[in-house]
Amino acid sequence: MFVALACDFSNEDHRKDAEQIILQYGFSRIMENLFESSTISEAYLTRLKHDLDRITDSYDSLRFYQYPVENTLAITYLKEKKWRRLIVRL
Repeated sequence: MFVALACDFSNEDHRKDAEQIILQYGFSRIMENLFESSTISEAYLTRLKHDLDRITDSYDSLRFYQYPVENTLAITYLKEKKWRRLIVRL
């Protein structure tokens, strides 16, 4: 599965903590707040979301773009400390 992660953090401490976690899960930095992985499993992705949820607050924004998920593009995002999912049928 291919996963891209776009981040917007409310403060520098959150950014640094999240970067460490994201890189530990095998993501590569593409731009300052954009990461990609083509090797992460669904189980590890779930754990990553849980780990990021612990260190973020309601002012932080995270967006995961996952393909393929049941032959669709899944966009999972954290908004106001709640995970939401949007499915795009191709």
